[in-house]
Amino acid sequence: MNSKTNQNISVGVDTGKFQLDIYIRPLDIFFTVKNDEKGIKDAVNSIKQYTPKRIVIEATGRLEMPFIMACAEANLPFVIANPIHIKRFAGAIGQRAKTDKLDAKLIAHYGEAIKPKLSTLKPSIMQAMSDLVSRRNQILAMQTMEKNRLQILPKDLAMTIKPILTAFKNQIEKIEAKIIKLIESCPDYQAKNIILQSMKGIGKIAAASIISNLPELGYINNKEASSLVGVAPMNKESGRFKGQRKIQGGRHQVRTVLYMAMMSAIQSNPVFKQTYQRLVAAGKPKKVAIIACIRKMVVTLNSMLRDGVMWEAPKAQI
Repeated sequence: MNSKTNQNISVGVDTGKFQLDIYIRPLDIFFTVKNDEKGIKDAVNSIKQYTPKRIVIEATGRLEMPFIMACAEANLPFVIANPIHIKRFAGAIGQRAKTDKLDAKLIAHYGEAIKPKLSTLKPSIMQAMSDLVSRRNQILAMQTMEKNRLQILPKDLAMTIKPILTAFKNQIEKIEAKIIKLIESCPDYQAKNIILQSMKGIGKIAAASIISNLPELGYINNKEASSLVGVAPMNKESGRFKGQRKIQGGRHQVRTVLYMAMMSAIQSNPVFKQTYQRLVAAGKPKKVAIIACIRKMVVTLNSMLRDGVMWEAPKAQI
């Protein structure tokens, strides 16, 4: 057997928009590849020959997802590390300097010293969940249109709509069952699901949408979380012009699901109900108040997933 496979090999991957910087410890091997399909394939083939114990990559956004998917397909052991934990580790060992190589080296050192738990995330399941949530939203939209037609069409035509509504209802139930099955197939998803649904207002579909469409949640700061969902207000200022702050961008699919979740939360969750009522009483338009509540929901969920804690209303007061 090759002696290099007997070593406790840890690989650190520093992710950039255009490149991946990779350090293999303790072999002191460093190389860079493009963060594209060919570069990732070359990196996985190079790493595989060293039989690593773990490949550690920071959760910096969706930039790391193609590489993670490639690792999963190649059956390589990977860890999606919290950047906060790596930053604390850097402080503990006194590392202040930052270069691409030093960052990759630090991540590999973190993997070797801390031995973080290997991820059980399956990107293919994540994509399947995202597709199912998207399809459910499409069917819900069609269901709403048919219900509206039911109100305006003559009664003798109602019978042409009711079978369609029944079919929509059955398909929605089947999709929801598939989503639950996918979540239950992965321990990491189960753990996230339990934490997310501990907040009143977050149901199985909202949790599935967050897990599949917002995998960074829990690994990023609150401002980044709000921006990813698209509920962070943006300034519109130029010279003397000062426009109204508006939300823009973000992942519309998860934002749509969270909007519906908040409609439930302001009825069932006393924290968000109180906040919503306070904002409306202060003269905020209802939609603006709802978006503000969603922003707080995202920030709170981000903290809950980061710390691995369940919802506690007294600590979540706004």
